[in-house]
Amino acid sequence: MIPGYRTVDLSLPLAESLPASWPGAVPFRHPIYDWFESRDTELGPLVSKGPFHTRWLMLAEHTGTHFDAPTHWVPPPGSGLPGAGPAGATSTDRVPLEQLSGGAVVVDVAATVGRAAPGESPRIEVAELEAFEAEHGRFEAGEIVLLRTGWDERWVEGPAGRGYVVDCVFGRSPGWPAPTAEAVELLADRGVRCLGVDTPSVGACEDGYPAHFAGLSRGLVYVEGLSRLGDLPVRGAQFVFLPISLRGGSGAPGRAVALLPEG
Repeated sequence: MIPGYRTVDLSLPLAESLPASWPGAVPFRHPIYDWFESRDTELGPLVSKGPFHTRWLMLAEHTGTHFDAPTHWVPPPGSGLPGAGPAGATSTDRVPLEQLSGGAVVVDVAATVGRAAPGESPRIEVAELEAFEAEHGRFEAGEIVLLRTGWDERWVEGPAGRGYVVDCVFGRSPGWPAPTAEAVELLADRGVRCLGVDTPSVGACEDGYPAHFAGLSRGLVYVEGLSRLGDLPVRGAQFVFLPISLRGGSGAPGRAVALLPEG
């Protein structure tokens, strides 16, 4: 607790009963490895190795609340691959923590939810960002722009949790809102270096490349899978994301918080 501030947790909890695995990706697993004493389990006997409790963890880099480093979608320079460039050398461990923290600007784009065919994402256009600027002021260099859609309400236990990603990917429902490449470029032109969303991805359900490449190739980073952005003011909160430090990673899960002045 920082004196004079209250903390708002913007992170999604992780559990095997929650939609923590992207279809076709490494499944999220968090089983007990050792318990305080030996006991029978659904998977057979668990022989205790000591009077302590521990679990093992298996997850993809882009699980739950996480960030995308530029190398997630930009091939490294010299690779000869399409789109290769300097940003492709910026892996998880090369992104300064300062880029993942700063004054938050919350843009409410919840009205876009559902405005697309099943399996497709409605787009967050340049016009919506410019309308926000006309009302609340221009985006400033160094600010952390957070796009609020309310999509995190779909992060729930059991079969209903399929509405977060699975039903969208398999064409059973419209996808989460996603910015166009042009909208991302506008933010980059304003000097924004970090964009956060309360959806599974900055990229559209049916094609994640344009929005991802537009920002990551210009050195932006993305924090995806945020929650509770509706608890924040339009401006006035300080945003902080602390990822796991992974050498050579394309991204990493972590903890996102906002600090709000008290009083």
